Amino acid sequence: MPIDAVIFDWGGTLTPWRPLDYRGEALALASSAVPELVDEVANAVFEAGAQLWGRSRDEHRSATFAELCTISGVEATPEVVAAYRAFWEPLTITDADVLPLWQRLRAAGKRIGVLSNTIWPREWHREFFARDGVLELIDGDVYSSELAWTKPDPRAFEAAMAAVGVCDPKRAVYVGDRLFEDVWGPAQLGMRTIWVPHSTIPDDQRGHSEGQPDAVVQRLFDVADIVAAWSAASTTG
Repeated sequence: MPIDAVIFDWGGTLTPWRPLDYRGEALALASSAVPELVDEVANAVFEAGAQLWGRSRDEHRSATFAELCTISGVEATPEVVAAYRAFWEPLTITDADVLPLWQRLRAAGKRIGVLSNTIWPREWHREFFARDGVLELIDGDVYSSELAWTKPDPRAFEAAMAAVGVCDPKRAVYVGDRLFEDVWGPAQLGMRTIWVPHSTIPDDQRGHSEGQPDAVVQRLFDVADIVAAWSAASTTG
């Protein structure tokens, strides 16, 4: 099958991997929201986050930042949101390979998509892409915060394919850093998969299965060569 689109995970794939400090996230929210009860509120935020991400892992049900705040009893004031975003800002920087990679894929006629498991709203992610000069290269982007489900549920990948105008999973490639959500998940639909093995996935975030990727890249830009080779094979096979 020819390849029409390449769809990417976000955190740890389009952004360089960094260890995720969920305790720090909780403290950032609590310190801004209720400074006089910072430890108590931070514990509530941490537990709420563990609940929501556990639900994503085990039940593949989505969540939102607003839900995180509601469960933990934090009012999402502009000051609280600003403090939270400031904490995560260093982890949102787009990998330097993304711009030349996407330009090359576009030049080859491939559509570019993004599918991310995230509690953050769509506009935050699009602001990150705009800041880093790659937003205009995206043909379709889908975030679990606006769906009822998360990866590896097949409906998440179907939503991403629809966003880039692809109906047949065999004509799409998914690129990600997690063997459960990003390899096992899309492979269940028949998508080809490329694994970026740079992330250290905590044990409590690992799902019930680990997929076998169709290809592995040590550098994100190398995705272009793999897609080019698969496309060439489809025209000569």
